[in-house]
Order: sequence, then structure tokens, then C-alpha cells
Amino acid sequence: MTSRQTLWASVVVAMLNIVFPREALAQPEVSFTSPATYTIAGITVGGAKYTDVQTIKLLAGLKEGDEIQIPGERISTAIKNLWDQRLFNDINIYLAEVRGKEAFLYIEISEVPRLSFFKFDGVSKSEADNIKDDIKIVRGMPVNENLLSNIKYLTEKHFVEKGFLNANVTVEQNVDAAMDNSVFLTIKVDKNRKTKISNITIEGNEDLQDTKLRRAMKDTKKKRWWSIFKASKFIPDTYKEDKQKLIAKYNKEGYRDARLLKDSVYKSGSKTVAIDLEVEEGKKFYFRNISIIGNTKYSSDTLMRVLGIKPGDVYNEETLISRVQMSAAGTDISSIYQDDGYMTFYADPVEILIENDSIDIEIRIDEGRQFRINRISISGNAKTNDHVIFREIRTRPGDLFNRSDIIRTQRELANLGYFDPAAFDVRTVPDVANGTVDLEYVLQEKPSDQIELSGGFGNRQVVGSLGVSFTNFSIRKIATRNAWRPVPMGDGQRLQLRAQASGSFFQSYMMSFTEPWFGGRKPNSLTVSLNHSVQAIGQKKIDGELNPNRQTLKVSGVTVGLGKRLQKPDDWFMLYNAISFNNYDLNNFGRFFSFANGSSNNAAWNLVFQRNSVFDPIYPRWGSILKFSSAVTLPYSLFNNKDYSVMTDAEKFKWVEYYKLKFTAEWNTPLSKDKKLVLNTKAGFGFLGAYNKTIGLSPFERFYLGGVFISGFNLDGREIINLRGYDDLTLAPEDGAPVITKYSAELRYLISPNPNATVYALTFLEAGNTWTRFDEFNPFIVKRSAGAGLRIFLPMFGMLGLDYGWRLDDVTGRPNMARGQFHFSLGMNIGEL
Repeated sequence: MTSRQTLWASVVVAMLNIVFPREALAQPEVSFTSPATYTIAGITVGGAKYTDVQTIKLLAGLKEGDEIQIPGERISTAIKNLWDQRLFNDINIYLAEVRGKEAFLYIEISEVPRLSFFKFDGVSKSEADNIKDDIKIVRGMPVNENLLSNIKYLTEKHFVEKGFLNANVTVEQNVDAAMDNSVFLTIKVDKNRKTKISNITIEGNEDLQDTKLRRAMKDTKKKRWWSIFKASKFIPDTYKEDKQKLIAKYNKEGYRDARLLKDSVYKSGSKTVAIDLEVEEGKKFYFRNISIIGNTKYSSDTLMRVLGIKPGDVYNEETLISRVQMSAAGTDISSIYQDDGYMTFYADPVEILIENDSIDIEIRIDEGRQFRINRISISGNAKTNDHVIFREIRTRPGDLFNRSDIIRTQRELANLGYFDPAAFDVRTVPDVANGTVDLEYVLQEKPSDQIELSGGFGNRQVVGSLGVSFTNFSIRKIATRNAWRPVPMGDGQRLQLRAQASGSFFQSYMMSFTEPWFGGRKPNSLTVSLNHSVQAIGQKKIDGELNPNRQTLKVSGVTVGLGKRLQKPDDWFMLYNAISFNNYDLNNFGRFFSFANGSSNNAAWNLVFQRNSVFDPIYPRWGSILKFSSAVTLPYSLFNNKDYSVMTDAEKFKWVEYYKLKFTAEWNTPLSKDKKLVLNTKAGFGFLGAYNKTIGLSPFERFYLGGVFISGFNLDGREIINLRGYDDLTLAPEDGAPVITKYSAELRYLISPNPNATVYALTFLEAGNTWTRFDEFNPFIVKRSAGAGLRIFLPMFGMLGLDYGWRLDDVTGRPNMARGQFHFSLGMNIGEL
């Protein structure tokens, strides 16, 4: 029986009870055809154990002193009001007694039980927590049929949205003996397997192929064994969106009037469904005449060049709108106006004539007036000082409003690493009368400092590391006691400290400080770093004295560098110059070098010239990095008049001479509109050269390739480039290589954009190799690998990576190398190349 039928049945019973009361009381005859008017003299409530009596009377809408007709609508309305509360199983209103024109009423109710607790059966704890957010039930709620039906419906809907169309949910109700009038619920879930799509059939399409239309349905995919990122599960809401995308694909190809005639989804198996679609393509349209009206600032010819649409081009409304109003690259008509102060500029493309397969367009422009920036403010920065933010802001009071400068400002603030890019907002408050606008940059700070505390065991040694990186340090507050929370912060300086040790066998210390705005007026950075390390092989000390059999390599160095942002060729370029000095002290340490004892000095000029347009370094969604770097020493042998042919290697390399060149390129290409799916491609080349053939190549600064090497040892300036799928350092000679190249492609998908735990998955293809001579170099003879991985960025620890690499080529001399292996990585980059 439905709720409505139950209600009217109760009304009829109530009316009968009025006519034939439960107790035989002396009263006048009650007639349905001739109702009488009474004054309510009293109301008694029965059956209420847990519900307040006065509340019941109030909900019924009856009170003493009211005049009512018996029989009449007030009684049926009172019963309906109580039913609507869904607190009762049964409701009856009796005429208990009549005294003249006074009536005494008796309301009898039967209360529904209350919920004491509930639990899930058949799902994991995390799934149960997610369902709780959907069903929104709490202890103490009345347990009625509506609640039970709602729980079943919402729980099944939760799993249907995840592709479990055959999910079955039952709700069991059990009396809770520990509490009066209480029950507990057991929500039993049988998810069954996900419902897959066995086939998608499309009819009515003549010009566009099935494959192209299926591809347009981004998240509704036919079951394929090779599908990785796009599952074939059927989700109703996603299917609705994909039907719209299918028609949008037609529109993009010029089929302006395309429509979906009908579609059907039906079971094709116990765990699969099939989809049939029928489309009507209609006629393919083309742009014909395009005119622009309302423009005075720029000529129509100039705006047509920006529009980039010519008569005869296939009609595409999406392209038309983006070229007029909102091109992501900033090459639309609106952008050139809004970059010149016309903040309120508006352009509306209108179809004015459709003839045969041609469409005439009129772009109606309202230029408005130019606005100048009046006031600039910032909010949301509790830790970062205002001047650190203002120096990155490209807009200035008095300047014309410029949308590109605002977008660029957001990019610069994101790259600081102190703020959540997803929370950026720019609020504009225009003053139309004065032609000015106030800008407020709204920010949300995120954790940016990092700490590394790790330990490991290898080669019968325990290695421990402790490192801290303060990315928003303030050296000027170092003497201020209240600023140590835990260290002085807020001036945008970077301080890094790191120590690593394995008892007496290895010790390494590093400190680096960077001031990004040296002098405070221009973005010229100053970096100073110090490093010292000791690696030992052989025996420990004996009674505190140095063992003569002990082998050591000591490295001590200092680097001072200056960086400068350039304005040409454009302001994405940066130039960095540094002078570095390292001393290598070898004591019976010939493991990697051609000499075992001696001291070598390495004084080099380092230059980096790069263009970096990447937005958000944690998960770059777009942008590129082109980088050329070099390290050059003086050619001492050309002017010291020494005969190097008779020297030992220790003497030759007293002062190391070399030149080292590297070129790297990286591109980030978004493959989805939400920019969660991104293709990252890289290519790199490195070369170490010598000035004097008699001396030969430097034993330091060489390249190593293979595996994912995370020791962090700063030995001899060597560069360890990772290649997943191979053992560590196995793709280069033991003493390193002077020539290297590497290529990689990663298809990345952003799982969680949360700045406190950014997570993305990836698949990769990469290849690389090393050569001992430049004349042997062949960029097409490489070792290849493929695999998949996961990256998690935690502000306190940096980027953590786990990859499984599968090598595609064999390595000479390594017959027992595993074909596939897991790799763990720390840091943003796994090898610079």
C-alpha cells in the first residue's frame, strides 16, 4: 500500500472512530451529511513514549478553544500533518466525549523506532566512509520506510556512478536490546563486477567514421584489452555528457545541425551493456562573409588577421568563439583589446544569414573605454611578506589594464612555490565614471619547506641522511627572537642544509643560500653554496691513528653564482653565471681514476642560458624549457709551457682543464580540456671535451647512465643520469663517459591536485646511451625502456616516485640483469638530461 493510500485509509478509520467511538459514551448522533460544530474542550495524546505530547498537538494543528466541524477537514488535515513528520507508524483521532457543544479528542499514535547505529557489510572501510557522505544518516533518526528506501537508493546510486550497474543493496533492521524503541541497520552491499561496455554501434553517420565519433566520447569506451587510462565501465551521468561531446564533434567538423535521433542502452551479457546510437548528420557548413562592426581602435583588417578565419573555412562555432573571446594562447580579438586597457570590451559573433551550405557572420563589438589601474592589493598571505609578492606582480598603478600581465603574474606567483595555484583569484573593482580599476590578488599559502630524514643499508653499511630546505627564508630576521618559528620566514630566500653519513666510510655536508632579488630592485639572484665530502674504502682507524691501508677521496668546494631575468628575445629567458672551485684530494683512491694519489683543482666558469615558460613546476600543465649550459675551465696547457707527455696523470690533472656542454629541451602538452592529462617530452645531449689531446679527457665531470641512482654522493662532479628499467650506472663505463644523450616521453594523469599531497600517475617510454668518443656518437643507437609509475609530492618531503621499468634491450656483459624492475626516486628530476 502506498503512503497516500495509507493516509486516506487512516482518515477513513478516524472518521469511523468518530462515528463509532472506542468507548460507549453518551453523545449526540454524528452524521456525515450534517456535520456539527464543536469547541475543542480537551485533547489527550496516547502512545507517545519518546515524542513530546505538546509537540504532537502543535504538529496536528489542533488546540483547545478551536471550533471544528465533526466530521470535517480539520481532523483529516491533522492526521495528514502528523503523517508528514514520518515519526509514526499509525495515527488515529477519536471523539472521546461530547458535553453539549464541547468535544474532547483523543489522539493515539504508534511511534517508529529510532536509529541507534548502522554498519556496512560487503564494502571496504574507505568505501563505507564515502557512502556515509552520500546517505547522510545519523544516530537518533526515525527509522521509517522512507529512510530505508532512501538508504537503498543512494547506496546503489553511489555504485552505479562508479560503473557497478548490477549493485544490489539490502537494508536489514534489527531491534537494539540495549536501547528502548531503537533499531540498528545493517546495510549489505553486493557490488557485483563493474558493468563494461561490450560494443558501441553508431548508425546514420556517412561523413564521419565510427572510430572518430567513438573517440569523441571521451569517457564512454568500448571494452578493449589494451585500454589503460580510459576504462570501459558504463556510468549514466558520464554517458549523458559524452552524447553531447559526440554532437560537439560534429559541430566542430562543420555539421552545425547534427543531432542525436535516438539511443539505447541494453544488457548484452550478465556483466556488460551495449549502446546503440543513431545520428542525423545534416549538411556541412562553411564560413562565407565575415564582417566586423563597432570597432574604432583597430581596423577591420587588423582584427580579421587576429581572427584567422577565411571565407571557405569549415564552419566551427567553437573556433569562432575562441578566436573572438577566449583563446587560451591570448591570440583572440578580446585579448588584444583587454591588453590595451579595454577591460569591459565585449564582442558577439552573430549568424546573420544562412544560405545553402554557407553562413555569414557579423561580429558586433562594444569597445567600451580604456581603464587604468588605480590600486593594487593582496590578501591571503600570512607568512610571506608583501614585498616578496609585489615584486612579482607585473601590473602597476597608473598602467593600462592588461589581462596578459595578470595571467603572467599568476604564473610567477605559482612558480614561487608558496601558494596554491588552484586557489588563485583576481578581483576587479572598476570605477566606470573615472575609468579606473582596483585589482586584488587573492592568494592561499601552502606548505613549501621540506625535510629529508632517511636511512638505508647497502654494501654492509648503514647510510643516514638529514636535510632541510627552507624555501621562504628571511636572513634579515635572523637576529629577531620572535621570528624563529621554527626559522625566520617570509622574504623569499632559499636555504638548504644537508648532511649524509655512513660512519667513517662516508660523510657529506652541503649548504646553499639563494637571494632571488639581490639588491632588492631587480630579479637578479645570488647563490652561494659550500660542499664537503669524504669517501673511504678499506680499513678503519686503528687506536685513533690513520690506517695506512685506508683509501679516501675528499672533495671540498664553493660556488658563487648570479642569475638575471632577460627581456630579450622575450622575458621568459634567464641567464645564470657562476664561478665554482672544487678540490679533489685522493689518498690511495684509484677506484674510478687513472691515478690514486694527489690533489686536483677544478676552477670553472658555469653558464646557463634558458627559456622557461612552464606553469606550476609541481605538475606542469603547459609550457616548455629550453636550456643550454656549459662549464669551462682555463686552457692551462696552452700557456704554461709544460711538457705533458712526460707527466704522470696526477701531475697532468693538478689543475683540471675541460669544456662541458649540455643542451636539454622539455615540452608539456595538455591532452584534455581540464589539463589533467599531459604529455611531457624531453631530449638531452651532453659532451665533455678536452683542449689538449696529450692530456686527454678530465677524469672528473663525466656522465653516468642507468637505473635510478639516489645516493646523493657529491664525489667528483659526475652527472648521474637515470634510465628506468636498467641496473644503476650500467650504461656507461666504470670511469664514466664524455658523450651522452637521452630521450623520454611521459603520459601523465593528475589524480589529486591537492597542494598538500599532489598525486599523478604516468606511463613512460625512454631511451639513452653513452659513448667514449664523439666520433662514435649515434643518436639512434640507444637503449630503450618502457613502464609506468606514480608521483606523490608532499611539501615536507618533496617529490617521491615509484616506477616499474621494463628494459627493451640487452646490455653487453650483463646477462643476468633483470628484464623489469622497480625504482624509487627522490626529488623533482631523476637525472637532468
